[in-house]
Amino acid sequence: MKRLWFISVFLLWVSAYSFAQLNWEVRTASEFYNSYNLKKGNWRSTLTEKNIDGSPYLNDDFIEGSVFTTSQTQFVGILLRYNIFNDQIEFRSGDGPVQAMATPEIVEKIEFGEYQFEYIPYLHVKKMKYGFFVVLEKGYATLYSRLSVEFEEAKKPGGYQDAQPPKFSRRADEYYIRIGKKPALLVAGKKDLEIALSDHKKDVASFIKNNKVRPNKPETLKELVQYYNSLK
Repeated sequence: MKRLWFISVFLLWVSAYSFAQLNWEVRTASEFYNSYNLKKGNWRSTLTEKNIDGSPYLNDDFIEGSVFTTSQTQFVGILLRYNIFNDQIEFRSGDGPVQAMATPEIVEKIEFGEYQFEYIPYLHVKKMKYGFFVVLEKGYATLYSRLSVEFEEAKKPGGYQDAQPPKFSRRADEYYIRIGKKPALLVAGKKDLEIALSDHKKDVASFIKNNKVRPNKPETLKELVQYYNSLK
């Protein structure tokens, strides 16, 4: 038992040392569940969707990842998944209930699998909101994708159509650009790109034309953002 304790302490020390260069204080998943007052009462359970086709999740299965907080703490070994429909990061401790983070404002970033999320401000119909975005290209100008799932009510049988259960349907991703700490802006058209990157409007317009940048093609948007950041 004593030997196992020493091994555990050693592994924690190695983990902390590995991340020392990033200046993040590394803590374990169990510490994450019990710290920052994120305990029972400050976390809310999420409902399990039953008898609904499709999925509200980016990943149905939980993936081990890390949560980085605004206080420069990195919590490791946390089982995470993203509920697109509710715009919530969910977590699970062992075989315990699924819970959703109720205080996302303490989050600097979240990483699991191939994904990196940030909780940021953005403009929607001229109003500022906050939400989780997937980071596609990080820099002075950062490119994000905003994921979306639509819920469709059940349909009753009629005519030649059978009854259909309610379902979740994945919608096309939307792309946003954020300059520094300003709210992220939706880039649905080429003019939106020029507005978002207006301090280099001529260079940006030329790059868009010469490189066939399309607002619905994330690969070309990444190239544009990389080019813009090279001008800074």
